[in-house]
Amino acid sequence: MVLEQVSFNVREGEKVAIVGRNGAGKSTLLMAILGVLRAWSGQVNYLGRDYTNKSAEEHVRSGMALVPQGGRVFANLMVRENLELGAYVMDNRQIISKSLELVYETFPILQERTTQKAGTLSGGERQMLAIGRAMMSQPKLLMLDEPSLGLAPLVVKELMDKILELNKALGTTVLIVEQNVRAAFRIVERVYVLKLGKIVFEEKPDILLHDERLRKAYLA
Repeated sequence: MVLEQVSFNVREGEKVAIVGRNGAGKSTLLMAILGVLRAWSGQVNYLGRDYTNKSAEEHVRSGMALVPQGGRVFANLMVRENLELGAYVMDNRQIISKSLELVYETFPILQERTTQKAGTLSGGERQMLAIGRAMMSQPKLLMLDEPSLGLAPLVVKELMDKILELNKALGTTVLIVEQNVRAAFRIVERVYVLKLGKIVFEEKPDILLHDERLRKAYLA
């Protein structure tokens, strides 16, 4: 999906959702922000600096982290090994240990499964692991690509509660891409609607949930 005229902002410490139907360009947008995909025009500004077309590693070192769609983890590695990979940009072992401790406090089940192969985890546990891996770099901006995908409603609620908890406890800025609007709208402050590669409007979640424009964006 080609993105064009996509202009939006996320303030420090804020929780923002980008929603839209399949093929709207949501995942492409996150990849462009992180530097995985090249932007042919426009700018990606982060913390007052231009990060357009810098490498993904530079973005991660600056404090960005992405939880990819589908809770992708390294199936043949243990839970702890997966988590440690999330700290690859960090050199201080003491800070890495503190990050690991925070992940285990947030998701106690991961500590119970620490020596278990990631491929043997349930879908919800894999998503927790993917979020935990992103947390290991102590991001200022946490981006999540459809974290509810394929998960049971109770698991989705638990995950969203944990994301909200991280935001409140650490001040982590959250940018979440979702098709499951009810799940996302429960925790965010503002919503952008993406349609065919373009931001078509912005609104508060409680207003947008009952807005005819949202239905049209999904059905048109």
